[in-house]
Amino acid sequence: MHIKGDHAELVVGGRLDVVSAADARTVLHSAVDDGAGDLVLDLSELDSWDATGLGVIMGAHRRAGRCGRRLVLRGVPPQMQRLLVATRLHRILAVEGGIGVESLPRV
Repeated sequence: MHIKGDHAELVVGGRLDVVSAADARTVLHSAVDDGAGDLVLDLSELDSWDATGLGVIMGAHRRAGRCGRRLVLRGVPPQMQRLLVATRLHRILAVEGGIGVESLPRV
């Protein structure tokens, strides 16, 4: 897993899972704490995430809200969009451009 960027926009790549969760949490919390306005997470380079990785994103979302910021997901790959829809988190998290639920392939 790699995260590059600053307190306004971060690009997350690789796997966001139980192995990388602690490092990702540290970087995301620092970005939330050090910035102002929307924090954009570009997930276009993300290969996969598991429940722990999704929990890290939700934790960053909650922390951003407490700091008066908004976490915005950009470039969410289709398979991860399906997970957001299945867990109904697409209703809670801000996804740039939204998620076209009707256009997602069924599994």
